[in-house]
Amino acid sequence: MPTNQIEQALTSLRGLAIGDALGSQFFVPANRPLLDERTPPPSPWQWTDDTEMACSVVLELTDGGTPVDQDRLVALFAEHHDFDRGYGPSTGRFLRLVREGGDWRALLGDLFDGQGSWGNGAAMRVAPLGAYHAGSPGLAAQDAKRSAEVTHTHPEGVAGAVAVAVAASVIASGRRAPGEIIDTVLERVEPGLVRNGVRQARRLLTLSDPRAVAEELGNGRRVSAQDTVPFTIWAAVKHLDDFEAAIWATAQVGGDVDTTCAIVGGMVAAGMEPDALPHLWSRACEDLPSWLPVRG
Repeated sequence: MPTNQIEQALTSLRGLAIGDALGSQFFVPANRPLLDERTPPPSPWQWTDDTEMACSVVLELTDGGTPVDQDRLVALFAEHHDFDRGYGPSTGRFLRLVREGGDWRALLGDLFDGQGSWGNGAAMRVAPLGAYHAGSPGLAAQDAKRSAEVTHTHPEGVAGAVAVAVAASVIASGRRAPGEIIDTVLERVEPGLVRNGVRQARRLLTLSDPRAVAEELGNGRRVSAQDTVPFTIWAAVKHLDDFEAAIWATAQVGGDVDTTCAIVGGMVAAGMEPDALPHLWSRACEDLPSWLPVRG
């Protein structure tokens, strides 16, 4: 097992979990005023399905390496599916049927009139996979596509996962120039709405106001890959040297806050040392699940 790759994936996973858990607290009305003050809400912070599915991705990389085994990955998603973590109804039903012995490929064909989901679920869990493939954006793109296809067969849903994984791969390699990171993403993402949004994020790198950027790119409110991924890539590459600032910038624009913060947290943490994540936030965040043997 390539320990260094797993360690990088785990650091990204912990950043993802912190972002997810902190972001989820701002769906509580009493906590919303804390956003403007950039004051962390009371702990503990519980993570959601974003983190739970990302843990299965890391477990698949730990046990199977690469390329991602789709049958094994979807089985892990189904095995560790916890209804109370906030899964969408279609995903929850799909994973329940897989757990009961259903053929995941056939079941996917019945979803969304056979068109597949272009939601942000494949993107929300994939940053640790990109970190695992540090400096190998081509491999990150290939495995991201395979990891996405077990739940999201629409090209935009796949493109969102590829974009996040490639960005995390480049960040994990130590390359820090925002424009260079986005240019590498654009080289690997297929033409479509996600790619168009990422290209627009590249143009908006001169801006510093997250709200103004989110007005152009979206904030995940529509829960689609194209409404989520471009802004999260902008937020991550603009704040690579400050994890907390990256999360606050992401949270303050609202929308699908747990997922956008999870994606940004996973990408930024991909380029960090394990002990560089904010200690107070790490302690406030719920521990990773006990079934993940490499959680540290």
